Amino acid sequence: MDSESARTPQPQAALTIGGPSLLPADALSARPGTQGKHYVCGSIAAFSNILVTFPIQKVLFRQQLHGVLATEAVRQLQRDGLRNLYRGLLPPLLQKSTTVAIMFGLYEDFSRVLLDQAGGSGVPDLVTRSFAAALAGTAEAILTPFERVQTLLQDHRHHGRFNNTGHTFRTLLTEYGVRECYRGLVPILLRNGPSNVFFFGLRGPIKEQLPEVTSRAGHMVNDFVCGGLLGAALGIMFYPLNVVKSRAQSQVGGDFQPCRKVLLTVWRERGGSLAMLFRGAHLNYHRSLLSWGIINATYELLLKLM
Repeated sequence: MDSESARTPQPQAALTIGGPSLLPADALSARPGTQGKHYVCGSIAAFSNILVTFPIQKVLFRQQLHGVLATEAVRQLQRDGLRNLYRGLLPPLLQKSTTVAIMFGLYEDFSRVLLDQAGGSGVPDLVTRSFAAALAGTAEAILTPFERVQTLLQDHRHHGRFNNTGHTFRTLLTEYGVRECYRGLVPILLRNGPSNVFFFGLRGPIKEQLPEVTSRAGHMVNDFVCGGLLGAALGIMFYPLNVVKSRAQSQVGGDFQPCRKVLLTVWRERGGSLAMLFRGAHLNYHRSLLSWGIINATYELLLKLM
């Protein structure tokens, strides 16, 4: 994507609100050899982010699961020891690098195909690209087992039962079956589709409001700010779904509880307090600000370099 002179992402990076797209559908489909770079750039961007932010994510997970303060979550990690700080790293490393690759790559592919199909039909680009974003988010959910294993490895109550990523997968599959690996799928589906629509739909307009820059460093800063603000806002918006997911996935065996029932259980346990339900949201805000800033800036930089 050639954009050193452009302030906003090209159509592959943002939805357009009505009217024709910035590139015609035939132009989008005329360069099939370049489409794979979106998968590669997304994967590398997510890989870099996970290495930096994993300890923060671990503190946040403890808050979501137990409703404790950040200081208590940090003390729990200190008691676990340094050797366990990066315990559970492999699942999010594999999951996030793959899901972000799918998120960006499939969004581009679905957009290209849908724009080709909708050409001349009068369907607004906003609708077409929103549908593409939702489809990409839904497809990411196929990797739910990685989030499932990550949850179990990060929960100190399961430290004695599950040794590592491979052992956890084998235990779930042999003792409970494939279905157990997809516990927590519903909140993930409810989170992924809508959040993708907002992310791809708003990052272009947000970047347009930032100061105009011409240097590569300036573009990186703008991309970081744009991605970070969006990620932080969406993290707060969908935080209760992540709480439900963490609670559901911390269970091993037994009945699958509906999202509503899990949410009501957490609500009652935390005294019917909205503040308690959102405990950890402030840390999630800052983690998402950093994570999605890194992902968006790295992704855009890699696109330019490739």
